[in-house]
Amino acid sequence: MFVIPRTSASASEQARRRFLADGYAPLRGLLSPRGQADLREEAARLEKVARRRDFAMTCMDASPRHMTTLGGQVIAQESRIIPEAYADEGLRALLSALTGDEITGVPDQVERHVLNILHRRGDTHGAHTDDYPYALVLFLEAPGAPDDGGLLEYVPRAASLRDLDAPSVRAVHHRPGDAYLLRSDTTAHRVTPLARTGVRRTVVNFAYTTPYATRRPTPSARELYA
Repeated sequence: MFVIPRTSASASEQARRRFLADGYAPLRGLLSPRGQADLREEAARLEKVARRRDFAMTCMDASPRHMTTLGGQVIAQESRIIPEAYADEGLRALLSALTGDEITGVPDQVERHVLNILHRRGDTHGAHTDDYPYALVLFLEAPGAPDDGGLLEYVPRAASLRDLDAPSVRAVHHRPGDAYLLRSDTTAHRVTPLARTGVRRTVVNFAYTTPYATRRPTPSARELYA
């Protein structure tokens, strides 16, 4: 499913330094064509049991959630390939090399692997940070152009979620098959609203931690996925 790149020690170190500086690393080409097709088919099947969410998340500065989601506890029951992909040893070795950390799975089944679908005009995943330190996001569907919305906006080492409104915010457009790794507990991030009808943004999000990470739990995952 994954195409694990074989890079030189210098290239790996350069990628690691970029991630440590920016809290974000693009991983284009990580999904094989077959892996992308299998995950997209699986997501379409799972969407039938996903749940619509429309609310403001109090614990994240009342930022909006307009999206359809499916939590890890349901995915674990309904899917074989997503949990297998999450546990892929080659993938975890790659993430460990990028972060310089020993990457491990998270104990919370709800947050472990989730499905996020934006499919209506105005759908958005508002400002937040995550409970666990690392998030790997795999794009199965994405708007065709930046003007269609669905951009990742992020600020590394943010003092607060309000930093996302500063001119220094980074914005990234992704395409189907793309992936990225985010230092998600200290990087404020959000997904901009879809700008028109007929575009979709479907991602699978894998949460990872380390053996020594200190978790600062919030009710956000339960509100969005439980």
